[in-house]
Amino acid sequence: MPIRRVPSILLTAAAAGPLLVACSGAGGAGGSGDGGASVNVLMVNNPQMTELQKLTADHFTKETGIKVNFTVLPENEVRDKISQDFSNQAGQYDVATISNFEVPFYAKNQWLHPLDEYVAEDEGFDREDILEPMRESLTAEDGKVYGQPFYGESSFLMYRKDVFEAEGLTMPAKPTWEQVAELAAKADGAEKGMKGICLRGQPGWGEVIAPLTTVVNTMGGTWFTKDWEARLTSPEFTRATKFYVGLVREHGESGAAQAGYAECLNNLTQGKVAMWYDATAAAGSLEADDSPVKGRIGYAPAPVDRTESSGWLYTWAWGLQKASKNPDDAWKFISWASGKEYEELVGEELGWANVPAGKRASTYERPEYRKAAAAFADVTREAISSADPTDPGTQPRPTIGIQFVDIPEFSDLGTRVSQEISAAIAGRQSVDEALKKSQALAEKVGEEYRNR
Repeated sequence: MPIRRVPSILLTAAAAGPLLVACSGAGGAGGSGDGGASVNVLMVNNPQMTELQKLTADHFTKETGIKVNFTVLPENEVRDKISQDFSNQAGQYDVATISNFEVPFYAKNQWLHPLDEYVAEDEGFDREDILEPMRESLTAEDGKVYGQPFYGESSFLMYRKDVFEAEGLTMPAKPTWEQVAELAAKADGAEKGMKGICLRGQPGWGEVIAPLTTVVNTMGGTWFTKDWEARLTSPEFTRATKFYVGLVREHGESGAAQAGYAECLNNLTQGKVAMWYDATAAAGSLEADDSPVKGRIGYAPAPVDRTESSGWLYTWAWGLQKASKNPDDAWKFISWASGKEYEELVGEELGWANVPAGKRASTYERPEYRKAAAAFADVTREAISSADPTDPGTQPRPTIGIQFVDIPEFSDLGTRVSQEISAAIAGRQSVDEALKKSQALAEKVGEEYRNR
């Protein structure tokens, strides 16, 4: 593993960002330290997070007396806000949703409170029940634990079984990307206004770059060689990007250049697309009791080309800021939100398909969950188990990561490259032009690492 440093982008990332808009489940966000009776939580606005927000006051707060002040923001905005608050150790937020991308360098720079002692003393938490890939991804190089997962995910292909049946289409058990492109062309227009596939095109290293990089990996490409040579204009990276951009432009969703996870979820739910390649976590929303496509979605492994598997590995997890004034109460919230009790609460109140899964082995042993999630439970767990952040492609890498390069600079590099790719999807420039600009950006990062 390379030595990581804190880039200036993490220290100033949100300085020029949008004004913070707070959405509170139990009061607006404010400073910590009100006698230990409240914790401030900053989190992404994914559906399962907003469900947590709605359940907290009537359950966690009622049971513990601890008020939780939520601030909820879209993914790109919340990343900037978290990096600003945690890097400055401002302590405005006790807890935030971080991922396995941030944990290594947040921990190294002592922005996070280690959780080992809390885990050891919390008999009901059952750390060993958490799936091994998730445990490892949230453990830093010093061997300490710095996050607990809210849910874990890989990626897979979702498709409308009824549309495929009506059109005489068959989804292979282990599809290739070429097969997916053929199916997208045939499913395009199967119903009025329906497109063949939805793929993220929205700028952001956690948006378009995530699925695109898995395509790059399986088609033989990489961002950097083992010796930090940038490879964004290589034949393999170029082929993968042209394939992705071409597929979404020809058979993808309307407004693809601004479509991210949330937009694609809505598109599949509302019958606007026949397929969607994205996070396994989406299945819970698709199979929810109030979903119009419940029972009509099929799930297949992430499409491949030259590799055996290509799904990513990711977790939205709870990180405790080192500067928190209420770490004990913050842990109580983390333990509850990451624990078995919360999963049971969601299952009973919102339906077992809605459970934030992908993190605990016991989840997949619950008869109620297996029944509700029969369509996707096994393929999800297999995708998580088969994901290999240390060897996701066809050649050695300088650092770990499947859908990202696990260095602090990638938050800036990936975002800037994503803007170029999104512009190509929008038709404002060619893929070759986008990758030429992106290569120049990546070369600067690679040079920094080679010179250390």
